[in-house]
Amino acid sequence: MLRRLISGRPVFTADREHIHHKLLQLGLSHRQVVIVLYAVSALFALLSLFLLWPTGSSLGLVLAIGGTGIWLGVQHLGYPEFGELRRVAQRTLDQRQIVINNLAIRRATAELAVARDYQQICRILTAAFSSNDFDAFELNVKLQLAEYLSLESLQIIPVSQGEIHLRWHRPGTLLVPGTAGAWVMNLDLITVANRRRGALTVHRLYQEQPLQLDVNLLVSEFPVALAEALDRVIGQAVEMIPKADQGLVEAQAG
Repeated sequence: MLRRLISGRPVFTADREHIHHKLLQLGLSHRQVVIVLYAVSALFALLSLFLLWPTGSSLGLVLAIGGTGIWLGVQHLGYPEFGELRRVAQRTLDQRQIVINNLAIRRATAELAVARDYQQICRILTAAFSSNDFDAFELNVKLQLAEYLSLESLQIIPVSQGEIHLRWHRPGTLLVPGTAGAWVMNLDLITVANRRRGALTVHRLYQEQPLQLDVNLLVSEFPVALAEALDRVIGQAVEMIPKADQGLVEAQAG
């Protein structure tokens, strides 16, 4: 009943996840399943005898043995509902770190909204991901030909082959992009005006520690704020070129 309540199913709906079904799935025969169930029932019956004359020590011993046996049995049967409960409990214990990581992304989103130069954007990104559970990121910003020629002449934003590249990795972390030891998340950078500004690729090494971050924060407002900041900074840099140089750039672009 508890298992069905957790999974949001009607309590009285039939399924094939009863204990004897799970034991059969583990490879036991029908005879072995019956023996196991009889043995467990006999064990609980034996433990119940200690409760005929309950004392503080006997009651605690019975509850400890019974609780441990139930917990080990449920773990061995592999019910996904209880595994999810364990994950939620662990997430509750890690809630403080989750809040810290979430705030880092929220703070970066707010700071990107007022960023005025490329160096400031670099500092914001580095601070946001160095305080999170990620191991590296790579920023690739697409440029139009006129923008590329303008930025190349100003030399205030490093450009290469028509793009802006920014790479960061956690100190002491050996991460080779494309290897099987890490997973990646690609965030398309699209402005509010639907202008595509490239992509931000986030890397994280595989590890037992779960990602302590609400991913929705990273895939919703953050990429838009980054795209808007890059679009604004690139536009301001292009406007810095004197009119004469603008005509030269436009002529080269044509």
